[in-house]
Amino acid sequence: MRRVPGARWPAWAGTAALLMVTAACGSTETGAGGGGSGSGSPDSPGSSHASPSVTSGRSPSHARFVEEVEWAGGGRVGMYYAAGRGLMEQHQDTADGPWTEPHLVYATEGDPCQSITLKAFRGTVTAIANWGVYCSDGEPPAESIAAVGTRNLSTWDTKATKDFDGWEKAGAVDGTEDLLFTNSSSEWLTRLRWSPTGGFGEVESIRR
Repeated sequence: MRRVPGARWPAWAGTAALLMVTAACGSTETGAGGGGSGSGSPDSPGSSHASPSVTSGRSPSHARFVEEVEWAGGGRVGMYYAAGRGLMEQHQDTADGPWTEPHLVYATEGDPCQSITLKAFRGTVTAIANWGVYCSDGEPPAESIAAVGTRNLSTWDTKATKDFDGWEKAGAVDGTEDLLFTNSSSEWLTRLRWSPTGGFGEVESIRR
């Protein structure tokens, strides 16, 4: 409050102003999301330690997934981009089971694209994700990741391909437990094979 030169203020004015400031500070500390110490648990919405996830009636809750898919046992697996960190994953082992804590599948500080592609093959899950400058606006990615989750999704194999337009899909190889990531054009078929015993092979480009 700015004092006008020459003005005289009654004694009660300062006391009233002090009471108003004290009341305002008190409401900020106790209100939801106000950052006060509070007495809520770390996962309660009003706690200063609560993560920015959406509650789903299960504990722990999951983040806002870019993509989510059902996998073995009736559970679900979801992925999202974390700015400055990379590709994050959470899953349920059963339909009514708790969500796992966020797990970093692939670390990068690149700008994420708009989509993530997930596909389940029995107890295995594949993921395709991309990063690049202006990638979220439709520009081609500069960094494409193929990932395969195994051992109840406790282990993720990853293969990064630079300066590549990105994998279009993943599919099973007939008669084997291998998986194949592909990208096709009118002139080229680009593919990447994964096997349970050897992991990822080398990227192959085959002229049509």
